[in-house]
Amino acid sequence: MRKGTALAVSFLLALVGGVTTTGTARAADTIKRTAECQGDWLPATPTSADIMAGRLEFVGRPPVKVGKDVNWRADPYRNRSWSMVFHSLRWMGRLVSDYETTGEKAYLTRATEIAKDWVEDNPKGGGPKASPYAWQEHPIALRAPALTCLSRHVNEPWLSKSLAEHARMLSNPALYEKGHNHGMDQDIALFGIGCRFKNATWSNLALRRLTVTVKLDIDSQGVLREQAPRYAIYVYDRLKVAMERIEECGRKVPAEIRARWESLEDFISHSTQPNGFMVPIGDGGADVRPSGYTHPKKTVRVFGNGYVYGRTAWDDPGSAFYSIRFGPGLRFHGHEDHLGVTYYAQGRDVLVDVGFDSYENTPYRRWTMSPEAHNTLAVVGAPFRPKTASALSRSSLGQDRQSYRLTDRAYGVPRTRSVLVNHGSDVMAVLDTVPKGSKVSNIWHFARELSPVSNGGGRVVVKDKSGWKATLVQLSMPSCKPVGGQRVVSGQQNPFQGWVSPAYLSKQAAPAVLSPATEGALLTVVVPGTGDPEVSCSGGRVRLQTSEGQVTFKVSAADLA
Repeated sequence: MRKGTALAVSFLLALVGGVTTTGTARAADTIKRTAECQGDWLPATPTSADIMAGRLEFVGRPPVKVGKDVNWRADPYRNRSWSMVFHSLRWMGRLVSDYETTGEKAYLTRATEIAKDWVEDNPKGGGPKASPYAWQEHPIALRAPALTCLSRHVNEPWLSKSLAEHARMLSNPALYEKGHNHGMDQDIALFGIGCRFKNATWSNLALRRLTVTVKLDIDSQGVLREQAPRYAIYVYDRLKVAMERIEECGRKVPAEIRARWESLEDFISHSTQPNGFMVPIGDGGADVRPSGYTHPKKTVRVFGNGYVYGRTAWDDPGSAFYSIRFGPGLRFHGHEDHLGVTYYAQGRDVLVDVGFDSYENTPYRRWTMSPEAHNTLAVVGAPFRPKTASALSRSSLGQDRQSYRLTDRAYGVPRTRSVLVNHGSDVMAVLDTVPKGSKVSNIWHFARELSPVSNGGGRVVVKDKSGWKATLVQLSMPSCKPVGGQRVVSGQQNPFQGWVSPAYLSKQAAPAVLSPATEGALLTVVVPGTGDPEVSCSGGRVRLQTSEGQVTFKVSAADLA
């Protein structure tokens, strides 16, 4: 910690606890700072002052008051994430870390009380004061490093015994989450205990498993099989901790772990929109803002395990940006979003993913994961088949124009979506086709900053508060006749439709355009920057007059070019 920061913390302690800054600084000089207790694994909230005052704030929920004798069965928000963080004891580790940097003995005393109370009230196998969350696999993995940190300053049999119990649980193959971020946390925890107590059996097992899990969870392009780009940030940070712990223990980091870790940076950068926020695909909030990642030179990238990203330029908030989903069927943190797109243009979100609300099993959560919460297509009257894989069958990557064709059988029959994105004069065109005799419909979720202006003749116009407009045009192909009858829905409750989740446990009404059932091929064209684009068709060519110039593209069977 920098000198100024240490003095600021000491001054805060003086205000809340009557500690003199001079005495604290002298004490801190005699305490060894340890790798186990310092680093980015520590939570930002609650602070040590909060914990000393009995105020615990987790996952953005209001602070909860706890007494000296903590009730470990507390579950004030009926929220699994809150309970997981509560039982991780990382917040206890915050006290030990600040003890090392400030010398405030009361911090270590309280940390010891908290940890001992947890151990006594939550024996393996349960008890009257035990919580059902206590010995679940992820809280175990996150709690073990906090207890290992405490063991650097507290040498007590109850703590050593508990850490040995944690190591046995972490070693249990039946509890191991192979190929998942939880598995990485389990390996970090087990390696840390093994290194701390010089138990090669534990540390060797952790290192072997970590190598396998990293190769399984992260492909050579840096894509997580967990199907939520936001988790790439978490895994990147956790692997950084893992590599530091490995080196601090005098071991060599396996080359494959480092290579896969480095590849994540490219994927994270491509998953970030020009406004600096990560595109909220899968279980990833719309308020996630990556920082510190160097961006690559390519502006368009196809990731084989299910993502297409394109933009007109880096480091330009006004750049256009789009995403397209395909690949393996739903797993882990994914949603049923295959063949779905998002579109950002002229410095604004236009077509958006509904986003992530929480992990709670609520009707709204289930809707956010459904196809109806994404910009995708349906075969009318056919049942949806969950967890269906989809394929990218064609791509053309020009400098100012890219086009793609994707297909799957998520409704039992082939459905095909072709996507064309034109830059300079910003246009996104999407052609949806289903077999003869079937009908197609689609849904388009607009950003919450946009509101409908007009709807008629196969056109829906939206605008923001500044008066900026965008137009969605729908045509039946190959006739090129306008398709009317669109419904614009906002804030509908039963069934859910017309919502976005801008942050955790938050939802706001936003316009969603639902197309009518259409025979043949349905062409949807989104034109940013104008409420009255001129559209004409001739010989399979579509001509658009946008606010930035004319755009022409060809429609042929199930393709756009």
